[in-house]
Parts: sequence; C-alpha cells; structure tokens
Amino acid sequence: MSYEGPIMSAPDVFEPTPDNARAFRDALGRFATGVTVVTTATDRGPMGFTANSFASVSLEPPLVLWCPAKSSSRFGDYTNGRSFAIHVLGQDQARLANDFVNEPDAFDGLDWYEAEDGTPLFNDCIARFHCASHAYHEGGDHVIAVGRVLYVATRPGAPLLFASGCYGSFTQG
Repeated sequence: MSYEGPIMSAPDVFEPTPDNARAFRDALGRFATGVTVVTTATDRGPMGFTANSFASVSLEPPLVLWCPAKSSSRFGDYTNGRSFAIHVLGQDQARLANDFVNEPDAFDGLDWYEAEDGTPLFNDCIARFHCASHAYHEGGDHVIAVGRVLYVATRPGAPLLFASGCYGSFTQG
C-alpha cells in the first residue's frame, strides 16, 4: 500500500508499523482530547481509570463510548461490570487524572458516593455520565465499550485537555 494523497509540510510521512509505534502514538497525541476518569464497582471496591478515549455515539438512545486497553490490569473489571461512570474533568483536576493513571483505588480524600447500583460517582467534575454497560466491540489492542447513559450531571467549568503528553486548558477566543 502506498500513500497517494497530498504531501503535508510535515517532514515525516510513514505507514504505522510495530517498529514505529512510538511515532504513531506521538502523531495521535497531536489531537487534543478531554480527560476523563472512568469508575466502576468491583468485588475489591471502587476502581477508577484515567482515559482520553471518550466519545458520544448516539442521542437516541443516549450512548457514549470509551476504549480500555486489553493489556490493562483493570481490563476485566470494566468489561465484566454491569455499569460504569465517565467523569469529564475540569482544568483544575490534573492531579485527579494523574492519581488514577496507576492507582485504581485513589478514592481517599475525594468527594464521591456510590450510586444505587454500586457505581462510584464523583461530585466534583464538569460532566458525569452514569452508564449501564450496553455493548463491547473488538478494537485491536483495545475494546470499544459502549454505555447507555442512565443519568447525566454537569457543573460550570472549563475542561482539562490532553495533547502531546501534556495537560492544558481551553482559552476562549
């Protein structure tokens, strides 16, 4: 397969392969995303996972998705659960995002509670989508987890953004 589109001014055009996975990941990182923490209930207690792979899917029915990595030690906790919540973080919540990158049980000191179905819910985020697990689809080394939104909570605030391995904030122009 060869690339036949217009050549960009970027100095590097490549076909993504296992040998250049880091360059591919860096290219993906140029797309700024919001930052979320996805929570679920497990037999061991509440669990959280920082993710930027979040998107809306459908308004009717109300569906959203996120994509956990199959290689994650927390993968089974999310794909075997009946519900989860996606918390969209505000620009002042980078520490919260960092806490859940490697620590699935970083709930100490947070303002959170359990929903009736046991899903851990944060009070202090700019948007929260409490979901019932709806469908799981294969997606390479990830799974596309689709949730049917049961409840939404919002508060004013600017989003926390992530691009090129760094957190940032949105400035209105």
